[in-house]
Amino acid sequence: MDTFNEPYTRAGDDISLDQVRQQVRNLENQHHANGVTLSGRIIHVCHDLPYAPTLTPSTSPARAGVLSPPATPPVVPGDVPPSPSDTSAPSPPPVERSEQSRWKLAPRYGHAAMISGIRSLSETHEQLIVGWTGDIQSGIDEDKTIPSQSIDQADRDALEQELAVHVGTDGDEEEHKTTYVPVWMDDKIAHGHYDGYCKTILWPLFHYLLWQDVATEYASADTHYEHYEKANQAFASRIASILKPGDLVWVHDYHLLLVPRLLRATLGEKGGDAVIGLFVHTPFPSSEVFRCLPRRQELLDGMLGANLVCFQTYSYSRHFISTCVRVCGYETTPSREGGNGQKYVGIDVQGHVAAVSHCPVGIDADRVARDTLRPGIQPKLEAIRALYADKKIIVGRDKLDVVKGVLQKLRAFEKLLQDYPEWLGNVVLIQVTSPALSDSPKLERQVSELVAHINGEYGSLDFIPVHHYHQTLKKDEFYALLSVADLGVITPLRDGMNTTSMEFVIAQERTKQSPLVLSEFMGISQHMGDALQVNPWDLGDVAAAMNRGLVMPRSEKLSRHQKLHKVVTTHTSHTWAAVLVKMLLGQINGRNTARRTPFIPKEHLKASYDKAAKRLFLFDYDGTLTPIVKTPAMAVPSQDTLVALERISADPRNIVYIVSGRDQEFLETHLGHIKRLGMSAEHGGFMREPGVDTWENFTESIDMSWMEEVAEIFRYYTERTTGSHIEMKKSSITWHYRSSDPEWGQFQCRQCQDLLENNLAHKRPIEVLVGKKNLEVRPIAVNKGEIVKRIMYKNPDSEFVFCAGDDKTDEDMFRALHLFPSGSSPDTKAVMEPPLSVTLVEKNSAAEVELAITRDAVFTTAVGHSSKRTLASWHVTTPEEVVDHMLFLVGETSRSGSQCGEEDGEAKSSL
Repeated sequence: MDTFNEPYTRAGDDISLDQVRQQVRNLENQHHANGVTLSGRIIHVCHDLPYAPTLTPSTSPARAGVLSPPATPPVVPGDVPPSPSDTSAPSPPPVERSEQSRWKLAPRYGHAAMISGIRSLSETHEQLIVGWTGDIQSGIDEDKTIPSQSIDQADRDALEQELAVHVGTDGDEEEHKTTYVPVWMDDKIAHGHYDGYCKTILWPLFHYLLWQDVATEYASADTHYEHYEKANQAFASRIASILKPGDLVWVHDYHLLLVPRLLRATLGEKGGDAVIGLFVHTPFPSSEVFRCLPRRQELLDGMLGANLVCFQTYSYSRHFISTCVRVCGYETTPSREGGNGQKYVGIDVQGHVAAVSHCPVGIDADRVARDTLRPGIQPKLEAIRALYADKKIIVGRDKLDVVKGVLQKLRAFEKLLQDYPEWLGNVVLIQVTSPALSDSPKLERQVSELVAHINGEYGSLDFIPVHHYHQTLKKDEFYALLSVADLGVITPLRDGMNTTSMEFVIAQERTKQSPLVLSEFMGISQHMGDALQVNPWDLGDVAAAMNRGLVMPRSEKLSRHQKLHKVVTTHTSHTWAAVLVKMLLGQINGRNTARRTPFIPKEHLKASYDKAAKRLFLFDYDGTLTPIVKTPAMAVPSQDTLVALERISADPRNIVYIVSGRDQEFLETHLGHIKRLGMSAEHGGFMREPGVDTWENFTESIDMSWMEEVAEIFRYYTERTTGSHIEMKKSSITWHYRSSDPEWGQFQCRQCQDLLENNLAHKRPIEVLVGKKNLEVRPIAVNKGEIVKRIMYKNPDSEFVFCAGDDKTDEDMFRALHLFPSGSSPDTKAVMEPPLSVTLVEKNSAAEVELAITRDAVFTTAVGHSSKRTLASWHVTTPEEVVDHMLFLVGETSRSGSQCGEEDGEAKSSL
């Protein structure tokens, strides 16, 4: 990371909505001019649709006499019950149904800011909102639900038609269409996903609680993971069925963390072309908390399938990056500019780079301001004033959830009455708690007991200090309460975005401009620096902030309020949504949407192979013929790999080389028994021709006196980097930091690289290579590219070349095989001058040679993601697929099935 002192919002985002939209149009125009396909559609993927469907009994003749499906027993509701804050979202009217329709749609409350922001994009783009249907309510008994599996295809199609009719009823005029796409899931999967894994595992974890801290009985963290994965796959399949070239896909929140990766897998070879963003609305915990999760690797890999992963705050994005580095062993790319001029840090996952950034969510400030003018508010406001005419009013509204800090707030209010006795009889706390994600009778009892204790200790016949209401307030009551307050206190122990704090600011605009006490552990707190920020665990600090807010001079109140009001009305949900589009457009043609390398088809490879009279095979070893493993010494070839090499090399028309960074001893030990197999060790420093037992040393005529200077520098960094070590080879020297702290090791690596490049490399015939968890220095004349040139030069009559590799050192091989100038005709013959690897060893003069190879017979193949930045023309995803292609060429099939999978999180050395 470049700095730990990043602003809550980035430069360039603190502008008006119209300006952001103009930037979006400019980016789109640039992409169109560059030939990039953009459909003008944005697909938003949310956990559930913003409408709750009800299936009514059929009255049509076709269904006459057919009984309604049986209702299931009540289940724990999957949605958060409506809260005053949530009802600030648009409340569209129910749709008028056609005579034959059996569906009724009613607005589903919750996630108001997100839905408001998404809908605002309808002014500029066509919108598709993909979400679960939710429980299907029965039209006969509203307390009953209908099993989703009992709803036939005709009724499912009818719901889609009903949702299509719903377009344009959202209360705002739209220039573009919004389409709602339902996702159907079996009830067991749907509730195991949401009520199980999301609510009992992920929600607590993302708020710094482990599942056993909130569970009422023992529960394994893996109990509902299968449902979570199946639900995410259902979403991915539904998206794939509607996705068009040029669509932008935004996946929302922790319910759907696997969707980016699963969507790419579902799309197959087209998956690399999808432009996917993931926005996490909750906090993201530190790596030490997240690493407790058994399925941490799967979730992180799912998230990293996106082109852009976005969070509420910079600190959450930093936690995520640190988790990817520490838990998975992935490396970060330096800060770079996207197409929109913004800097992003990326996570490199086998060549696919996922950018990481942050963007704060706001509320629909204009709509909330209109809601505060509702005629029903003023009478309620005056009634509250009359009830507490001579008292200061402190207001709190929270869900009754352990992370919302209601108990701590009540204890802090008690501390206020203890430390500042002048407030006895002069201040009241009105605390409203609404039902939370999960019922907590224990917490509800604790709150009630504490309220009774405070009222008993500090109250009297004519004074009740705490008024607690566990209910969902109506909108008019809620805004009346916010407007009449002398102080707002919102102090959760951990929270992402909190809409109540921003609604408080807008509600106070027309009344008292009262101050606000906020927890510093809220994502929104960095956004609202002029609130009185406190540590909710420090009761004395909170009590002092309450007192300060109550006695604050009018001028200071007004100054703080004006600054907060500007923030809340500038960074709205509409601006947030537009910035997300801008950020995702900025990733197109960036590093993480590089040229997509096509998958190499077996039949095409086989056809070219069969036509050739002489064939050349060039393979890297680690990550190409064998999976990457934790300990390099354990990377032994599988039975399939050995069979493939033996069968291919046995054909006299084939010449096969292993071109590896491994030393001679390792290659001899594991592959030396294959007599017709040629080998190059230490990146081309040594070479053994096929059928020969002796090795040629290409470094004998090269100045190697630089090695001691480099070793001295490496020793300096080894002493200061616990877990690092130096590997001395005959032709190169490598500093490994795989076993050191990942972030410290990477920092030291960059410092060492800078020292070598600026103080040594320009004086000596060497080059510095950054590998995976290592830094290598080698002679300029020794690399895999030079060896490949030598092999091609010695075999000019080759008519087929298959070259495969997986890392940066293998790019030298691919570069050497770029034999034909771009734009040259298919009949152009390639001519090769004698390479350095020939002239250094053979003292006699060598002449240039004409190669028999044609352009379409060179198969340079990168192992990894299709978006990996590479000079190769083709790709395969795994080493197993390389071996599978080799076996296919000789008419064999895999004998052992799937080889050992790659051990995620471990980086290979420069081999």
